[in-house]
Amino acid sequence: MSKALRIVFAGTPEFAAIHLQALLDSRHEVIAVYTQPDRPAGRGRKLTPSPVKELALEHNLPVYQPKSLRNEEAQQELAALKPDLMVVVAYGLLLPKEVLDTPVHGCINVHGSILPRWRGAAPIQRAVGCGDKESGVTIMQMDEGLDTGDMLLKVTCPINATDTSQDLYDRLAVMGGPALVETIEMIADGTVQPEKQDNSLATYAHKMTKEEGRVDWSQPASQLDCQIRCFNPWPVAWMLQDENAPDKPTRIWEAEPIAENTGKAPGTIVKADKQGIDIACGEGVLRLKKLQLAGSKAMGTQDILNSRKEMFAVGVVLP
Repeated sequence: MSKALRIVFAGTPEFAAIHLQALLDSRHEVIAVYTQPDRPAGRGRKLTPSPVKELALEHNLPVYQPKSLRNEEAQQELAALKPDLMVVVAYGLLLPKEVLDTPVHGCINVHGSILPRWRGAAPIQRAVGCGDKESGVTIMQMDEGLDTGDMLLKVTCPINATDTSQDLYDRLAVMGGPALVETIEMIADGTVQPEKQDNSLATYAHKMTKEEGRVDWSQPASQLDCQIRCFNPWPVAWMLQDENAPDKPTRIWEAEPIAENTGKAPGTIVKADKQGIDIACGEGVLRLKKLQLAGSKAMGTQDILNSRKEMFAVGVVLP
């Protein structure tokens, strides 16, 4: 058996922590962990460590939290660790060439898509939002480009018709750990076979914005359904019930597209009962099933209709 590798891990959110745990459960040695600086969180805005930092401290691992890896001091600190490999999972900092070249086997990354589709910051959300039928995880050798490195291993999974971004995120997190460890084993024993990406097939998963979450009733209901699932759990799709009250959006947590042509103008409420609130779209009908009114908690539409039925009267046209 090949020798165990000395690994530096770099990551920040829960998705990354799951992969760190997979490495801790493997035969390889995690010698240090890099993660983003603690951030204010919660109502009290208390400085809170990342999930990766919390896990690292549980295992008594040294934790580094530089604001940048572009300065010489941070780079010398990494070099002093003498890593065989650096594993990067949703870290949040760019790695300059000096860092990429430091470990014996360079740096590898766990990316939440089947590259070269959905390079960039939000691959999981964009796959759901565009109605993709398949997703997966790619383990790649990092280079100076944005997710352009050679692919070392790919694993795939279907995207189901009702999947939210959270559903897919959870599935890929579970798949990614074993794929990462398998890749490291191939690196350790020299059997890994890098595959070049076809740049002509590349698409880019730009970062999500809250503004992008507003539903446009002129769109097909099927596309709005994808949008709502894409924006769940963050930043959540939304609509206005009064264009003059832009500070009071209604968030849409769950909906269902209905293949029905009402002949009504997009945005028209065509039905409101215990099944949901049906809105005419550019094509088909979108049935709203779980909403969050401004200043309230998320509720099923039946509960909302019991107390605020006048807000969703049949015939009302939403902006």
